[in-house]
Amino acid sequence: MSDSGEHKLAKDSPKINRVTFVGASSIILVIALWGIIAPENAAETIGVLVNWVSEGLGWYYILLATVILVFVVIVAVSKYGKITLGPVESKPDYNLFTWGAMLFAAGIGIDLMFFSVSEPVTQYLQPPQVEPESLEATRDAVVWALFHYGITGWAMYALMGMTLGYFAFRRGLPLAVRAALYPIIGKRIHGRPGHAVDIAAALGTVFGVATSLGIGVVQLNFGLNFMFGIPQGTAAQIGLIVLAVLMATMSAVSGVDRGIRRLSQLNVILAAALMLFVLFADNPVYLLDALVLNIGDYIANFGDMTLNTFAYDRPTEWLNSWTLFFWAWWIAWAPFVGLFLARISRGRTIREFVAATLIIPFMFTATFLSVFGNSALRLVREGNEEFGQVAANTPEQGFYTLLAQYPGVTFSAGLATVVGLLLYVTSADSGALVLGNLTSKLSTSTAEATSGVRVFWSAVIGVLTLAMLIVGGVGTLQNATIIMGLPFSVVMVLVMWGLYKALRQEGQGTDQFLPAGGSEGKSDAESERVAAKR
Repeated sequence: MSDSGEHKLAKDSPKINRVTFVGASSIILVIALWGIIAPENAAETIGVLVNWVSEGLGWYYILLATVILVFVVIVAVSKYGKITLGPVESKPDYNLFTWGAMLFAAGIGIDLMFFSVSEPVTQYLQPPQVEPESLEATRDAVVWALFHYGITGWAMYALMGMTLGYFAFRRGLPLAVRAALYPIIGKRIHGRPGHAVDIAAALGTVFGVATSLGIGVVQLNFGLNFMFGIPQGTAAQIGLIVLAVLMATMSAVSGVDRGIRRLSQLNVILAAALMLFVLFADNPVYLLDALVLNIGDYIANFGDMTLNTFAYDRPTEWLNSWTLFFWAWWIAWAPFVGLFLARISRGRTIREFVAATLIIPFMFTATFLSVFGNSALRLVREGNEEFGQVAANTPEQGFYTLLAQYPGVTFSAGLATVVGLLLYVTSADSGALVLGNLTSKLSTSTAEATSGVRVFWSAVIGVLTLAMLIVGGVGTLQNATIIMGLPFSVVMVLVMWGLYKALRQEGQGTDQFLPAGGSEGKSDAESERVAAKR
């Protein structure tokens, strides 16, 4: 589908895939009810599991993240990078700005605001290796944030996006995670193995989105308290969850063009305005100097950071709170963001898709993190210890407390609340859209789940978010994400294998598999005609 609306959605009515729908929703609702009914038991169990994963499989998360990045880059620069995500003659569905805005807004939520102040300050005051509050800690503080939001995570999105786009738009398979396993298990993707893969993807998606929404709830709750005196607590957080679910439902039901596309564009514009406000309200020369230095340090230290397992002096709590959490979070988001990115990238080449996914969102994210992170660091280094403790120990307060240091806080705090709410809703609505697709039977790559299914998943995300906040707040959501990202991490290994086999066969001209009911390179229109005849 393009801006002019030339690619229409399939006319057929998608049906629920009962196995994946019931399987995923049952597991999630049981966990949510467990958290609401027995929060102490749930917190204790999650704590034990996350320690087991961290101590026994921390190396695996770190190694997998690196392997995915290397794989994605090699595919993009190889001869396979010229392959189009769609028939040879297909053209991109969206212009560069719209496409780039949706790449950014779908892949990053309100957590960017949450961590842009709290992480640099925390890494400065409580670094994993160097002396706290030293010059080394200062230089490392923002770089750690750039690393956790950097190209390693975006490579996971790129892997899923290019794989799902390739199999859906070039091979004629449904736009679902199971499609990536066709070269490995063939028609069995329509059976139990395929159902298991999509259930794992749905579980990771729900917990990944719930984590972002949980972070958004506590931050927006503080923002409303900061501006209007609305009390912080469960009542206000329930209200925010309900508001987010309602807005996400309306946006998701509107579809990609009318809902998510417009929210994404508005997100980028308002977030850029907020960043420019802080840039010029502070010291722009200092902040631009720091930005260039941060990017240079990120590039120079990337090799050491990416495989650093801290084997000789392991800061377990730090790893759980930062690197392992972030890699698990990216993995948990990969199925739904990758599927969404594939959905909007028909007509792009693999090389173009990978380059844009790794570079465009990261450029904006790096600038945003550096501007806010260095503004916060300057305050702490100049002696504002109270602000430093607030940002490190109550991170939901850090962003608004920073804005309070500048003139015009009424304007900037209001703008921050709008940006946060839009980021919050964009994550929820794209998550509901993708969850609906994962648990439905779609006859073509452009078909979408029914409105009722998307409404259901919006509500489930809200219920799980509330349950995990009751269990133990943001920390519990982070721990749950580390655990729930593990099953899908195995799927991502299989995804790399499946894509490699398919690309190699196409490159050699020896394709050994042909999707049932389709032909290689079939256009969406042809797929729809075949579906109509059925």
